[in-house]
Amino acid sequence: MGQIKVEKNVGGIEGLCVIEPAVHGDARGYFMETYNQKDMEEAGLNMVFVQDNQSCSTKGVLRGLHFQKEFPQGKLVRVIKGSVFDVAVDLRSGSDTYGKWFGIELTEENKKQFYIPEGFAHGFLVLSDIAEFCYKCTDFYHPGDEGGLAWNDPEIGITWPQLQGEYPGSASAEGYTLEDGTPLNLSDKDQKWAVLKETFHFE
Repeated sequence: MGQIKVEKNVGGIEGLCVIEPAVHGDARGYFMETYNQKDMEEAGLNMVFVQDNQSCSTKGVLRGLHFQKEFPQGKLVRVIKGSVFDVAVDLRSGSDTYGKWFGIELTEENKKQFYIPEGFAHGFLVLSDIAEFCYKCTDFYHPGDEGGLAWNDPEIGITWPQLQGEYPGSASAEGYTLEDGTPLNLSDKDQKWAVLKETFHFE
């Protein structure tokens, strides 16, 4: 192995990986390799990325939980500014961990990366004032192929840090805030996704 350390099957869920790069720092700042195909292959990860995306979000924004149905994407995600709580939910119908979730805090300080393979719903909650989020995808974005899962489905039971509120019977953000009073902020689309037992799953 070279410049990365890979922890595989995190949370007991096959395919999920936490990746930590080697950070070389001195008085001038730091340098790190954020991706190295050879190191990934040595770790048994042979995915091929075709698209890079970047987003910026404010505190209290929750994006997710998203997936593509016919053109599923594996995603290698990281934060370059701020902090988010990043979550993946297993939607593979043949998986022993179907419906199970795993979450990890990704920050500009810890520089951790999270790999979510095809077959998962993915989303994140912004914990800092601003968060800049980058991710590599194994397939292109296909309009019209989007799927989603209710971020607050009680059957899944994701424990979103700092979040307060009572489940209203839907994916609505109404009544939810962070501990400091920041309102939860979701898109209209993300407030309409169905719960696990009513949503799409991967064969």
